[in-house]
Amino acid sequence: MHSILAVDDSISMRQMVSFTLKNAGYEVVEAVDGEDAFDKARQRPFDLVLTDQNMPRLDGIGLTKRLREHPNFKTTPILILTTESSDQMKQAGRAAGATGWLVKPFDPAKLIEVIKKVVR
Repeated sequence: MHSILAVDDSISMRQMVSFTLKNAGYEVVEAVDGEDAFDKARQRPFDLVLTDQNMPRLDGIGLTKRLREHPNFKTTPILILTTESSDQMKQAGRAAGATGWLVKPFDPAKLIEVIKKVVR
């Protein structure tokens, strides 16, 4: 079973994402912000990280940069799921090492489709 680290400061968004992923057969570990996610990521590897962009303490792009510096996460797919849709933000995400960018509100079927494409 593939494991996914789902990061969002919104509890309702975390629950929605978690519900969608668990129904598709993934193991989900939730984190409340980038700092919490990084702490959890240091304890174990994940097959994918799905993170929000706008969060307190450490945002999605900051988390992506930090994870890419960690040996366990050099090649792990990192998807940013956010309300941000500007090309500038997407470029910053790519520059930080994000694998993909998904805009909220998300379509559960599309989210699973994207995850299946990037998780081996």
